[in-house]
Amino acid sequence: MADRKNEGALAAAYAAKRPEEVAALYDRWSDTYDADMSAAGYRHPTICLALLARHLPRGAAPLLDAGAGTGLIGEWLKIAGYPQVEALDISEGMLAQAARKGVYSALHCLALGGPLPFADNAYAGIISAGVFTSGHVGAEGLDELIRICRPGGIIVLTVKNTLWDAGFAARIADLDAKGVVTRAEETSPYVSMPGEAETVPSRGLVLRVN
Repeated sequence: MADRKNEGALAAAYAAKRPEEVAALYDRWSDTYDADMSAAGYRHPTICLALLARHLPRGAAPLLDAGAGTGLIGEWLKIAGYPQVEALDISEGMLAQAARKGVYSALHCLALGGPLPFADNAYAGIISAGVFTSGHVGAEGLDELIRICRPGGIIVLTVKNTLWDAGFAARIADLDAKGVVTRAEETSPYVSMPGEAETVPSRGLVLRVN
């Protein structure tokens, strides 16, 4: 089981109400985040990487790691053959850790959920692990990710069940019905951190932009 420090940080992250609270929390957590999440058995990066590799050809570029944190997925994307990945995160402290890994072509300190300063159709694929969850980003973050992903591109994200049942599922169904996206794959619900007590399950989702 993860230690009490980790449990407290996670609880605070889920309870956060404002973006500045989330940023400050992750700034404080950035030095030990990788070790803490490893101890918790954090699964989102592995699952998202597998989903992306199944639906987006090796070498597709550029990609956006939306909610990159310390760059856990960025390291694996480079190994898996995706040569150009940009990182976006709300926390300067987390991005500083990501920068040290040397795997991102650009770093953007920005919050999801509002307008993003990127051109339409800018990215071949977007990956967002552990971001659509309690206290972070809800369905309001989808529209901008869709806008900046080019037609035929892939968006891979994880969604906590509490958000899924509170309107996220309905929003995805509406976007699919309108032909904005196609739901290419959806995993069964899974526990993202087996080392954490009473973790609410999440699911992985793959959207192809039309």
